[in-house]
Amino acid sequence: MSLQNETPVGVSPPGTRVTIRLPDDLHHHARDGLQTKLILQHACKRFGRCLIMPNLVPPVTTTKQALEYKQHILDSLPDGSAMEPLMTLYLTDKTTADEITKAAQAGIVGCKYYPAGATTNSDFGVTDIRNCYHALKELNRQNMMLCIHSEVTDADIFEREPIFIERVMKPLVNDFPTLKITMEHISTKEAVEYVKSAPDTVKASITCHHLLYNRNHMLVGGIRPHLYCLPILKAEVHRQALLEAATVGSPKFFLGTDSAPHATTRKESACGCAGVFSAHAAVELYAEAFDRFGALDKLEDFCSSFGADHYGLSRSTDTLVLEKKSWTVPKSMQFGNEQTVTPLRAGEEVLWSIVE
Repeated sequence: MSLQNETPVGVSPPGTRVTIRLPDDLHHHARDGLQTKLILQHACKRFGRCLIMPNLVPPVTTTKQALEYKQHILDSLPDGSAMEPLMTLYLTDKTTADEITKAAQAGIVGCKYYPAGATTNSDFGVTDIRNCYHALKELNRQNMMLCIHSEVTDADIFEREPIFIERVMKPLVNDFPTLKITMEHISTKEAVEYVKSAPDTVKASITCHHLLYNRNHMLVGGIRPHLYCLPILKAEVHRQALLEAATVGSPKFFLGTDSAPHATTRKESACGCAGVFSAHAAVELYAEAFDRFGALDKLEDFCSSFGADHYGLSRSTDTLVLEKKSWTVPKSMQFGNEQTVTPLRAGEEVLWSIVE
């Protein structure tokens, strides 16, 4: 990584440029239909590879469905884009070991474990992880990844992640000590502490919105539905723990945006959807968070090294150049037929830009 006009501590001056290896987004929602093309035009400018989430309607539970979805994504990429979709299966109580074997042979990288009812389109998810042990044994044998939405569904919304760690994660890791696991979009200091102490097979992704926002940003002075996500934004003490984990240079933590767009009308409703759309500015927002923490020298490994290493991927040889030059995010963006999506920081400034 090269860093021009480096300042040893604090916020860098305007015009600072940072060159990093092209990042990977190891948690991305590409949606379906016409929406996919509109989403990917943002992702392909920032990422060489995206780990694609399988929570469509219906969910992507078979190898055949995953390969069909992959082709849809490839067909939806802008001309000339070389972005690679990395596919996952939606784990259910009925996922078989044979299906895992087929998935491994087809190059699918892992399975996503949604506790039933935990988040968007998770009603088909796992009711009890022990129902999946036969599939997990084959997942482990094939050296594939188990990606986890690490929350229970029967507790206070702000306490679901710590309870999941005690109730599910610790027994799971004890039963499968060599299984590769990603705790996705962690949001609490308890998760940070657990991942630090867990075996090297257990690592975690962190979103840019959990690094930059706490629950006050979402709730104080009026409800801001476009910051509502799952896991929900937590208190400032948790945001600070996530920032420290991300910026210290630990290979245990890496980039996963969980960019999850919904139509504006579905967010701004009496019962709005969970999800933050960040693909349009994700790497720039990570740079902002790292810059505020005086840790631009740690940005490249977090964005472009540690995640690839965990997934057994080669580190990118392409580069991305960022400049500290502010720009204003549009208030809305196109999202399918006659629909719009409201992006993170809509109508507001992002302090970093990609140098085209």
